[in-house]
Amino acid sequence: MTEFFYEKDADLAALDAQQVAVVGYGNQGRPWALNLRDSGLSVSVHVRADKSREQAVADGFDAADIADASWADIICVLIPDDAIPHLGLSPKSDALTIVASGYTLAFDRFSPDCDIAMIAPRMLGPEVRRCYAEGVGFITSIGVQTDVTGTAEARTLAVAKAIGGLRQGAIAMTPHQEAVLDLAVEQLLSPVLTHVNTSFVLALLELGIPLEAITTELFYSGEVERNYRLLREVGFVAQLDHHSPASQYGQLSRRGRFDHVDVATTMRELLDDITTGRFADEWDAESAVGAPRLAELRDQHAGELMKAVEADLRAKLGPEAGLMAGE
Repeated sequence: MTEFFYEKDADLAALDAQQVAVVGYGNQGRPWALNLRDSGLSVSVHVRADKSREQAVADGFDAADIADASWADIICVLIPDDAIPHLGLSPKSDALTIVASGYTLAFDRFSPDCDIAMIAPRMLGPEVRRCYAEGVGFITSIGVQTDVTGTAEARTLAVAKAIGGLRQGAIAMTPHQEAVLDLAVEQLLSPVLTHVNTSFVLALLELGIPLEAITTELFYSGEVERNYRLLREVGFVAQLDHHSPASQYGQLSRRGRFDHVDVATTMRELLDDITTGRFADEWDAESAVGAPRLAELRDQHAGELMKAVEADLRAKLGPEAGLMAGE
């Protein structure tokens, strides 16, 4: 049975007299550091001597080199997964090292000799700070990979509470489960949705519906985004009542019309690449040579032509349209 954690399950006293080191001061690092400090913990920031260190100092933190994080009791490693194995961290045997994604732990890219855990906010970095400041918190995935000291879970829950990650509840997952789920959204769901959207656009273009109107319906109006927000806030059944009876009938009566399309087989093949570590190996090889295929794919699918098309539509519809029209 799936286990859930809440603020009542955590005690900040588990971190008494312990020094917390935050490695990285970007999308996740800065929000975590600020939230941890505001929760009363002793926090230092460890980054390269660049603008991120200047920002940390400006925010009032003691900032030092990444290697200096190794002496801390709690080390929160909050940099891109690719870079984590190359940090050269050497934590103390009784330290707790925390990552914000299960990737490096799941595929054996990072395994320090100490307590190891994952606290993965289901939220973009800047929102981690905003949700904490607003007092609403956010949902997290939490998993202990290695418990050397017998205190890994208690300390992990305390850190999760301190950043605001237990206020809306946390779901227990192994780092491998979290990594597979995260990669599956990116590699299974995103491509199939792109295929569905493309098929939808082509079918309507054949009927003479303007491309601008179709893409507005899909993205720029914000209607789909708001529908998903209602799904999150009130659930499927309650949000359905916001649709007209004709809309409800159309949505529900046409369910099953695409069941003959064998999407599951391809999804399982892609999942096998993920779970066996083949994708991680493929990405390591790609990254090691400067990611030329990624650059090629970005140019193909998200290059200057796509950028120009999007800019043109934003100029004609949406918040920027009135400014462009001189109103």
